[in-house]
Amino acid sequence: MLSLPPGTRIWLATEPCDMRKGFHSLVALVRARLPELDPLSGQLFVFLSRNKHSVKVLWWSTGGLSLYYKRLEQGVFRLPSPRPEASSLALSATDLAMLLDGIDWSKARRQTLYEPPRSLANH
Repeated sequence: MLSLPPGTRIWLATEPCDMRKGFHSLVALVRARLPELDPLSGQLFVFLSRNKHSVKVLWWSTGGLSLYYKRLEQGVFRLPSPRPEASSLALSATDLAMLLDGIDWSKARRQTLYEPPRSLANH
C-alpha cells in the first residue's frame, strides 16, 4: 500500500467518522479531537465509519495530503477495544496492515517478545 518512514506514528480515531468527509474536514477533525497532534506532521490518521464497513487513512507526505479509502463489500473491520475515555489509539504498521486486510484482532494473538532486563537496557 505505502512505504512508511521509520518512526511514523499511526493513530486510530476511536469515534466513528462520516465517510463523506474529505481532506479539509478530516484535518479539522484531527485538530478538534486530537489537539496535541499535527495532521501535517507525516503521521497517519485512521478513521472508521459508524458501521465499520469503511476506513479512511489521512497522511501528509512530500508536500501534500494523501487519502486512502477502503470499503468492505462483506464483513466489518475489527479492532481492539480502546479505553472508554481515549480519543485515539496508537497502532503499529503491522496493526494497520492487519486492519486493512480484514484480520479479526479478537482472534489474533501476539506472542510475547524478549525484553532485556532493565539493568542491561540502561548500559
